[in-house]
Amino acid sequence: MRIATGSKLVMIGDSVTDADRRRPVGEGRGDDLGRSYVALIQALLTSTCPERKIRTVNMGIAGDTSRTLLQRFRTDALDLEPDWLSVMIGVNDVWRQFDAPLCPEQHVYPAEYEDNLNKMMELCQGKVRQTVLMTPFFMERNLQDEMRARLDVYNEIVRKTASRCGALLVDVQGAYDEVLTHMHPMNIAWDRVHPNMTGHMIVARAFLKAVGYAW
Repeated sequence: MRIATGSKLVMIGDSVTDADRRRPVGEGRGDDLGRSYVALIQALLTSTCPERKIRTVNMGIAGDTSRTLLQRFRTDALDLEPDWLSVMIGVNDVWRQFDAPLCPEQHVYPAEYEDNLNKMMELCQGKVRQTVLMTPFFMERNLQDEMRARLDVYNEIVRKTASRCGALLVDVQGAYDEVLTHMHPMNIAWDRVHPNMTGHMIVARAFLKAVGYAW
């Protein structure tokens, strides 16, 4: 596995990451890590390779866009001095264009999204051993669906940014697409964004496969 013994893994994002984690820092016992893929990753790493002593921290905040995440990136990510830092952000950048169409001040369009990701990656230079960019996702099998098609544009930006900046890419949307060939999205999330535990395990598995974790 690529995550070295004694590493600190900080995972940051929006509500999919947050999942009612502890404030101000999502770390500790019980449900302090929240009830998302972050807690599942910590549970799997701790139970199957406890000797590695990998420390996982959840710094997601519900409702975040790439714009608001960038504003807190230093304090909520870099100041925690992570060895590994994963970022999954973007679904709200797209979603607000559809559920709040009359509030353009809430919309984050592709050019700004790419700029925000680039700025985050630049801030990480020389401070984080390994960055991870995870694609946001929308649980929609119809690729012509307007929101799904728009999100795919943002996911292409994530891929391009990861390649350019040397970040590890985790294709969460691709992982969902594979599973959704066998079940309807309603089986995972009523709104096609906020997953149940099956959905969170899909995210956790995609991340762990990308870092070379042996199941």
